[in-house]
Amino acid sequence: MNPKRKNRLILVLLILTGTGLAVALGTMALKENIQYYLSPMEVKAGKAPPNHSFRLAGLVGVGSVKREKDGLTTHFDITDNVETITVTYTGILPDLFREGQGIVATGKLTDGTHFRAEEVLAKHDETYMPPPVQDALDKAEASKAQDKASGAMTQ
Repeated sequence: MNPKRKNRLILVLLILTGTGLAVALGTMALKENIQYYLSPMEVKAGKAPPNHSFRLAGLVGVGSVKREKDGLTTHFDITDNVETITVTYTGILPDLFREGQGIVATGKLTDGTHFRAEEVLAKHDETYMPPPVQDALDKAEASKAQDKASGAMTQ
């Protein structure tokens, strides 16, 4: 093989190796930073990633909002009308936050029923429902209807 061709081959191999390495590193970085939307029903089913941040979507439980004396720490429930997860958030809540409101909370599960939120987002008007919240509510309603149907068949 002549030296010119050998140099081109080495250059092509270095470029391919560099490109492959860049793609692999980019994929690993994206995999570590991905955040999943889960409903309380999915969290209770064990689908929540352990020791990893994810987004919990649902409705704020009616009568569940409790504020501590420090004025910043709030405890409330997120529900999909089937299951409920207790959330603790320290910070200023969005202006639209209220009971019965559709929200998405980002944080980590501390145990099977408690979620520590780092960020809370609320929907912005009466007609809009964030897709993850709507999906969670639809899945919960379908599950509830299926449970009722299977219970009626056994009777």
